[in-house]
Amino acid sequence: MNQQARLHALSEFLKSKRAQLQPREVGLPTGTRRRTPGLRREEIAQLAGVSSTWYTWLEQGRDIKVSKSVLDCVAAALRLTVDERKYLYALALEAGPADRLIPGEQQEISPSLKRILKELRYCPTIISDRRCSIVGWNEAAAHVFLDFQEVPPDQRNMIRLLFTRKELRRLAVNWEHFVKGFLAIFRAYYGQYVEDGWYEEFLEEMKRTDPQFGPLWEQSQVSSAPEVLLEFRHAKARKMLFHLTSLHVSGSSDLRCSIYTPAEDNTTEFKLRQLMELSGKTNEA
Repeated sequence: MNQQARLHALSEFLKSKRAQLQPREVGLPTGTRRRTPGLRREEIAQLAGVSSTWYTWLEQGRDIKVSKSVLDCVAAALRLTVDERKYLYALALEAGPADRLIPGEQQEISPSLKRILKELRYCPTIISDRRCSIVGWNEAAAHVFLDFQEVPPDQRNMIRLLFTRKELRRLAVNWEHFVKGFLAIFRAYYGQYVEDGWYEEFLEEMKRTDPQFGPLWEQSQVSSAPEVLLEFRHAKARKMLFHLTSLHVSGSSDLRCSIYTPAEDNTTEFKLRQLMELSGKTNEA
């Protein structure tokens, strides 16, 4: 991400978070002459203990000097979460150059991760890198989502697939909710690797690919590990309920393990077992 793109991302993020705050949430009078949603710039400046001019310049994306201590005050004023604070610091403090992934290079997953994938037999599991590119999956994931082996390696990006594959659009009962979870993770990476120009290129590509992408990206939150309950309508198994748990894999590769655990007191695991057993019998025939 070049400097102009970084400052633009910072500006859009601050505007979005300010618009989401209501005066009553921070102990300010509502008033009767608010033309736009949320707080005014001068109110955020007051809450953060900084000058209105300085905060305005920050929100406008001007190239000004900032310190972590002042950003702490801004973050507190905007009621940012831990992940949102990290995102703010990464954009505002201009982190150093990130290790770049080589275009087309496929990361290898360790033998221990491969075993984990195998052991989680009835929990669809996907391992992805910091670009949301899929680098590993188990048999259950192939049955619930799609057979990633049939997707060319350079197209195995979960976000790209969610917007381009009809079977994934039909899978989630609330497709937008499903997509926003991945976009929240992607935005966290986007802030962390601010110097990797691949992200800007990918975002522009996706905006050209699908007109829904742009608005959903602008609305997306920041979360490194959302935990949600998802309802799927599988083409063969019909209703399936999964708890999504997203785990960061320690090490230098910055991999993420997304585990879809069948909901308890539900028939999801039974249906998944049937799918996999039927497929095994078909392959043997």
